[in-house]
Amino acid sequence: MYDRGLSVLEQYGLGAKSSYRGRGALLCQTQIGLVLIREFTGSDKKLKKQQELLLQLEEGCQYPVDQILATEEGKLVSTDKDGISYVVRRWYEGRECDTRSREDILNGAFVLGTIHKYMHMQPEKDYFQVSLAEEYERHNRELRKIRKFIRTKRRQNSFEQYFLESVQWFLERGEEALDRLQSTGYENLRRQALERGEVCHGEYNQHNILIGKGQTAVTNFDKFRYDTQVADLYCFMRKILEKNDWDKKLAHEMISSYDQARGLSAAGYENLKIRFLYPEKYWKLANHYYNHNKAWISEKTIEKIIKLINCKNAWHDLGNGL
Repeated sequence: MYDRGLSVLEQYGLGAKSSYRGRGALLCQTQIGLVLIREFTGSDKKLKKQQELLLQLEEGCQYPVDQILATEEGKLVSTDKDGISYVVRRWYEGRECDTRSREDILNGAFVLGTIHKYMHMQPEKDYFQVSLAEEYERHNRELRKIRKFIRTKRRQNSFEQYFLESVQWFLERGEEALDRLQSTGYENLRRQALERGEVCHGEYNQHNILIGKGQTAVTNFDKFRYDTQVADLYCFMRKILEKNDWDKKLAHEMISSYDQARGLSAAGYENLKIRFLYPEKYWKLANHYYNHNKAWISEKTIEKIIKLINCKNAWHDLGNGL
């Protein structure tokens, strides 16, 4: 099972000099360098659109991105003798962005701003991200629904008790963020972004930034979508800042690095601040609880909600301090 997928390299005219498992896929050294083989279960149409984006970045941007290789027959998806589909990508040697390294973090923000300048394509509604206002409205409804469900239980476990004690505060923050979003120019910002064909990476975080000798590569564009690109900046910043105690100084430095590369509009900056006011991590944890087995709650899940409650003031101060 270790070399599962290796046989498809023949369809690309490639041979593996060595191979090893990593990043949920098979990495192989070939005559053209490092490639990554991963099972594919997605849409052929979206894969072709992703390839269009990657080729556009390769042509115009100074930072390398993972490229989808075509078989000798010109196909982006290959199938082995067992009928399993794979995608093969050109890959890069390097380590992931260190979430404790200021240099790595600010480099990651600058790289994001740079690639965003080249991430514009003809808009396709199939890949439009839903409005943030709709997301916040739905998430707030879900928090209220979960609260109602737990209140009806005769006996509550530790997680449920912590949730009931804290949900009102977080729900108020969620309502506050929604109110601010609706009273600003967000819908106009979103409309303009979609009209321009702005594309987001969709999962820009430390795991998808590979830092090697003299270069930084960006990988895993599978979740690309059309949206205001500040969504990517928020995603990256939230992942970093929650690991750095919601450090305001670091937050401002990240924004500055991004701004140096691309330029952040006043409307984009306002939207970024609102995103940080929404209790996204709290909603995700509550939603995970509600949609999974409630008969047994892991200690890790309880630890997560305690941590969120304990750091709520630092998180909220950051949102108000941007």
